[in-house]
Amino acid sequence: QVQLVESGGGLVQAGGSLRLSCAASGRTLSRYAMGWFRQAPGKEREFVASIRWSWPTYNTYYTDAVKGRFTISRDNTLNTVYLQMNSLKPEDTAVYYCAAHPVAIPNHPTEVNYWGQGTQVTVSS
Repeated sequence: QVQLVESGGGLVQAGGSLRLSCAASGRTLSRYAMGWFRQAPGKEREFVASIRWSWPTYNTYYTDAVKGRFTISRDNTLNTVYLQMNSLKPEDTAVYYCAAHPVAIPNHPTEVNYWGQGTQVTVSS
C-alpha cells in the first residue's frame, strides 16, 4: 500500500510560481512511476506530468498545456516527487493530485493505483 500526501498549493498571481511536493509512505517508490493530475471545477481529471522510475534517466512526460512551464522531478531517497510550476496562468487553477503506479502512469486516471488527497492551486489574473 502507498500513501501520498501533497503540499505546496496556494494562491498566486498570473506569471508566478509554485512548487508542489508529494511525500509517499508505505513502501519504496523506486519502481513506481509518479505523476500529477489536475481537476478544475466542472471538468474531468486530466494528466499533467509524470516521471518514470527507471534509473539513471528518469523519463518525463508532460501535457502540451504545461510544456516549458512545469518541471517534474523525484527524489527516491526521500520518497518525494515535485512539480515546479512557473509562468502560471489562470487556466492552471485546479486541484492537483499526486499519483503513483507501477512502472508508468496510465493515461486514464481511472487506471491509476494510488492517489493523494489533492492540493488546491489558484492563479489569479
